[in-house]
Amino acid sequence: MSISTIVVLVILAALVLYVISVYNQLVALKNRFQNSFAQIEVQLKRRYDLIPNLVETAKAYITHERETLEAVTQARNQAMSGLQAASAAPGNATAMSELAGAEGALGSALGRLNVVMEAYPDLKASANMQQVSEELTSTENRIAFARQAFNDSVMNYNTYKQGFPAVALAGFFGHSQDASLLEFADSEAIAEAPKVSF
Repeated sequence: MSISTIVVLVILAALVLYVISVYNQLVALKNRFQNSFAQIEVQLKRRYDLIPNLVETAKAYITHERETLEAVTQARNQAMSGLQAASAAPGNATAMSELAGAEGALGSALGRLNVVMEAYPDLKASANMQQVSEELTSTENRIAFARQAFNDSVMNYNTYKQGFPAVALAGFFGHSQDASLLEFADSEAIAEAPKVSF
C-alpha cells in the first residue's frame, strides 16, 4: 500500500467517525429534551390529580359557585388531553401550542376559583383546603423548573442542529425540524417589566 492510499483511508475513517459523532450528538440532545418533557409530564399529571381534590374540598363550602367548579374541571380535562398529545410528540410546535393554550385556560379557571374562594373565609381556613393549596403551589414551582429544563434542552438541541456541519447532516439523519419551546401564558407576563403608577 502506498502512502497516499493510507492517507486517503485515514482521512475517510476520520470523516466517517466525525459523521458518526454528529449523529450521536443529535440523538443524545433529542433524547435529553424528550426526557425533560417527561419530567414536565410527571408534574402536570400530579397537578391534574390534585385539582379534583381542590374542587371536592371547595364543593363543601361553595354551593352557589357550581359554574366555576365545572369550568375548573373542564379546563383540567382539556389540559390532560393537551398533555397526552404533547407527550406523543415532545417538541412538536402544534402539540406544544395546544398544551400551552390548554394550560392557559386551566390557569385562568383556577384563578377564577381563587377569587371565589376569597369570599369564603371558612373555606380558606379549612385544613384540607390549605393542604391541597400548598401541594398545588409546590407542584406549580416544580412545573416551572421542569419547563425551564425542557426549554434549555430544546435550545441546546436546536443550537447544535443549526450549527455547521450538523445542519448539513441533520436532515439526512431525520432531524429536519426544530423542536419547539413550551411557553405558557405566564411567559409573556414574566418577560414584561411590571408597570407601577401612582
